Amino acid sequence: MTALSSENCSLQYQLHQANQPLDGNCLLFLIILGKILLNILTLGMRRKIIYQNFMEYFCISLAFIDLLLLVNISIIFYFRDFVLLGIRFTKYHICLFTQIISFTYGFLHYPVFLTACIDYYLNFSKTTKLAFKCQKLFYFFIVILIWISVLAYVLGDPAVYHSLKAQSIYSYQCPFYSSTQSYWLSFAMVGILFMAFLTSWSEVTALVQAVRMTSYMNETILYFPFSSHCSYTLSSKKTLLPKFIICFLGTWLPFVLLQVIILLLKVQIPAYIEMNIPWLYFVNSFLIATVYWFNCHKLNSRDIALPVDPFVSWKCCFIPLTIHNLEQIEKPISIIIC
Repeated sequence: MTALSSENCSLQYQLHQANQPLDGNCLLFLIILGKILLNILTLGMRRKIIYQNFMEYFCISLAFIDLLLLVNISIIFYFRDFVLLGIRFTKYHICLFTQIISFTYGFLHYPVFLTACIDYYLNFSKTTKLAFKCQKLFYFFIVILIWISVLAYVLGDPAVYHSLKAQSIYSYQCPFYSSTQSYWLSFAMVGILFMAFLTSWSEVTALVQAVRMTSYMNETILYFPFSSHCSYTLSSKKTLLPKFIICFLGTWLPFVLLQVIILLLKVQIPAYIEMNIPWLYFVNSFLIATVYWFNCHKLNSRDIALPVDPFVSWKCCFIPLTIHNLEQIEKPISIIIC
């Protein structure tokens, strides 16, 4: 009876799709393809010397899942109606698979965020120290465990099951789940960034007017001039905060503005689009800045392996604190005029 109902839903879905002027499956294919190209572009733009961390492994796994989804959609879209291992696949399964992926992506934001926080905390506290190969295996199994756990939760959640069943029976469209986790996570990060900017806006303005670009150890960085009348110490959170804000916004300002627009307009973005690699690297930079700020008293320790951000060069925030004669060591290559 269940199999017959499923085939009826599949047949009704196909008949409705045949009457559509623009095939929704073709549009879905183009969206997933565009997301994969964005993933490749983002991974290609990152800095090559990357410290091993959980977020890097999860970004690679997300790119792989996106590619796997595109391959499945392409196969079903090309053959249209075929039987594999006794299961009949039709265009209806394109919608079904994408819905399942949307629910899975939508429930991943909090687990990934919390796991990345724990990972950076353990790296700074040095409570555990694993060999390089063991660390890679540990991150690999953690990523696999998160994917399996969230997928099992989605498939076993009665609310998700009834939602998929209701959409299959009572609707010929293919609506996708929009994550509330990403909304509140984005709201929290933008809110914290806004409060941090308000508390140190005068220092940020002064630094923007004085900051310069220079070359240090064959890398272009921002140089924050050292002031002799100020007490610059590595344990000064008040000193580091405006520098972190400038470095973060200097890289992610367009993305921050995009998040503000989404929050203000309450745009409903399908979860399979919203969970993407640029978003994860944005969260990663925010976490690294937060961990640096809370552990600024440990930054001068040689025993700490500082996490390397693939996009933001945070070390430019610390160079003036340790090398006061940088102007004699490296010649500035340009001046930023605000």
